[in-house]
Amino acid sequence: MAEEQHRDEDLADLPTFTRDAASALDAEQRDISARARSHADEAPGLGFDGDVPPGQHCSHGSHGSHGSHGSHGSHGSHGSHGSHGSHGSHGSPRVARQPRFARELVTAPTGDAIEGRIAARRERVHVLTGTVCNNNCVFCMEEDREGREVVNSRTDDALIRWILEQHGDAEELCFTSGEPTTNPALGRWTKMAKDAGVTRVSVMTNGRALSYEAYTKRLLAAGMRRFYVSIHGHTAKLHEGLTRTPGSFEQTVAGIRTVARYLPRGIELHTSTVVTKRNLPHLAEIYRFLRGLGVQQVVFNVMQANGRANTHFEKIFPRYTEIAAVARDFLAAQRAIEPRPMAFLVDIPLCTTEGIDDFNRGYVESYVHFEPPGLGSHDLELGPESGAKTGPANDLVQIRRSDLDDAARQKRAECATCRYDGACEGVWANYVARYGWDEMVPVPR
Repeated sequence: MAEEQHRDEDLADLPTFTRDAASALDAEQRDISARARSHADEAPGLGFDGDVPPGQHCSHGSHGSHGSHGSHGSHGSHGSHGSHGSHGSHGSPRVARQPRFARELVTAPTGDAIEGRIAARRERVHVLTGTVCNNNCVFCMEEDREGREVVNSRTDDALIRWILEQHGDAEELCFTSGEPTTNPALGRWTKMAKDAGVTRVSVMTNGRALSYEAYTKRLLAAGMRRFYVSIHGHTAKLHEGLTRTPGSFEQTVAGIRTVARYLPRGIELHTSTVVTKRNLPHLAEIYRFLRGLGVQQVVFNVMQANGRANTHFEKIFPRYTEIAAVARDFLAAQRAIEPRPMAFLVDIPLCTTEGIDDFNRGYVESYVHFEPPGLGSHDLELGPESGAKTGPANDLVQIRRSDLDDAARQKRAECATCRYDGACEGVWANYVARYGWDEMVPVPR
């Protein structure tokens, strides 16, 4: 692993944040290895012992030291990828074989129109979990680190119990914000959710702690069933140029491999790649690399124009039409290899993605979370429902994603004529301020 962080020239002058990433952690937390091992030691032997049978999502041949997921040798020859050099030659890339149950799982969505899928989405519950993060992503939407620490520190056992009492029938309960795996209570809260009967317990994570299998087993035994792993490139140089954290790529890829070993047992593995000017030309390589590791759904998230993405907008934020064009070409080429690519483009105005199959056009989830009033990283005028005090001590407010987005997105009069008006949530005001409305052309009804 290189000793210093990789950056492209266009990112070289971005500032270093002193209170961030490893510098924001205490001595024990800085060593993710020690922290993960200590978590694992707290509850050994909780039911996920033993190896996956040979040949089922656990090949260790190709991809250099990271192994392959599924069929041996797929994805072409990656050569030096284990040492984080060039990605090697893909030749005629093939997607790694998925076991029968996994194919059924990930292809379950139908070809229904995107508007209908958006209308049918159910609300999820987010639990603000990580007070710190051990990455330092240039596009992070949580720019106010001190504010995040105060807000997320409010989450405790009492709040988890109250959330489960109020929202036990939610479609999904997801631990998110900061880096959830830096919170030693994650396993305990996961088990509380499982015992309360939550249908799906999930975590949004950079995946680094998951590289320690004992820790991953502990989460699985507690009831974690879906992992959303953030990874922003197919090489160390690309990923770490965006996370600005040396060594993060190797640990994240190892974490993905660890989770992938348990897919035959019903665990779900999705990834999230934030699209930037830097990784946009590599969507195909990123997708094929991740599918080769066994990832079931590869999500390409278009940046939200707030937090650091707004601070460094001109350096990192591509135009929507540029993103759509690359995605359109990549998906067309991928269909010659894989009839239904499991790649999804999310949080981009639908009017800019015409020509992309509805199956591959994703949407932002609907969710609710709870936090102390006036301490969040946003400045909102909350409506009566969201503004009312709630929580186990009646000292929190309920915030839905729509509360956050309505305050930061815009529509113009012409949007009312568009086929997607009812499903579209508008365009980020910070985006329009830079690029204008020319790209957003209403689609006839």
